Amino acid sequence: MQRWQSTEAAASTNPKIAGIVDQIGQLTLLETADLVSSLKTHLNIPDMPTSFAAAPTAPAAAPAEEEEAAPAAAEKTLFTLKLNAFEAGSKPKIIKEIKSMLGLSLVDSKKFVESAPKVMREGVPKEEAEKIIESMKALGGAVVME
Repeated sequence: MQRWQSTEAAASTNPKIAGIVDQIGQLTLLETADLVSSLKTHLNIPDMPTSFAAAPTAPAAAPAEEEEAAPAAAEKTLFTLKLNAFEAGSKPKIIKEIKSMLGLSLVDSKKFVESAPKVMREGVPKEEAEKIIESMKALGGAVVME
């Protein structure tokens, strides 16, 4: 039994489309990403935000409203946290904190801390980022919010 308007039914009706679908199916993940990027550029498709927790988007604003919204958009709400440095004596504490915060193994946490400066987390709300910075500072680590 075939589903109504399935891709198999659509592909079998047009051999040109079936050939394209077969070619796309044989691409690697990197080639597929490159294809998507090229299609977006060629067809002038803007990137869409990928936040699933965001509220529904508002209709397109008039150009005058866009100019007023530009300063508000410049204010960041999500930040990237980067472990810049740490005190040598506090290294075990920092490793334990990174292990619990990022869910890494002890070995991976040790490698992570030793490879500082390194990005800890991305897309962190300001309040949470400030708490993380304070807790790492108390342990002897230097974290920067970007």
